[in-house]
Amino acid sequence: MEPHHSETEGTVALSKVAPLTFAFWVVKIFATTVGETGGDAVSMTLQVGYALSTVIFLAFFCVTAFAQVASRRYHPVFYWAVVVATTTVGTTTSDYLDRTLALGYVKSSIILFGAVLVVLVVWRLTTGSIAADRITERRNEVFYWVTILISNTLGTALGDFVASSMGLGFEYGALVFAGLIALVAAAHFFTRTPEAILFWAAYVLTRPLGATLGDTLTKSHAEGGLGFGRITSSLAIAVGMVVLVAATSLRKSATAYDR
Repeated sequence: MEPHHSETEGTVALSKVAPLTFAFWVVKIFATTVGETGGDAVSMTLQVGYALSTVIFLAFFCVTAFAQVASRRYHPVFYWAVVVATTTVGTTTSDYLDRTLALGYVKSSIILFGAVLVVLVVWRLTTGSIAADRITERRNEVFYWVTILISNTLGTALGDFVASSMGLGFEYGALVFAGLIALVAAAHFFTRTPEAILFWAAYVLTRPLGATLGDTLTKSHAEGGLGFGRITSSLAIAVGMVVLVAATSLRKSATAYDR
């Protein structure tokens, strides 16, 4: 795959992250949705439990993150595998905090939100920037993935809070987060809010959107869902995600070749 910027490898280090296009956000929502259904499939359908499931997915995250960080350029497979790993870890970790440790959605959301802010502040103080559109240095990349891991866990807790604690249900919860994402998009086009802040706001919000969409698909009719199986839903969403990533990557490669 060709680099997604105009500079040559000899003059500028290649960015290690996916370009921030509309397709990026669509794939991100796919990834967060499959993270919800996949995490629930292992912890609940297969009855592995939240704690052990978290350990399993955390190991998956470590393997995929190592491959991503060790690579010298952006690889769609490595990159999106890490994103999916963070969403599955986020699902089971959030459920463990909320249900096993009985912290509840509000307390866990506050703790995780504080953790995201701490990582972003430390990242900013350490490197001078929290920009996520171009990652070329390993130190920035480590901060990038730690922030994503925590933000996806936070997003799971927020999704459960809105859908369950506030009583909006999964479908209305998804609409709430879709509306908030639309507001962030409007701020991008019509205000001078720093792009880094808007990116991380949107990144956090796409996680509860995916979580509520995943629950809408898999929860029983009595719980307000459509009653599709978690494993079947996970496989179907994963296939759709792979097709979209492949199509986007091939199109970029063809565009770069034409140039």
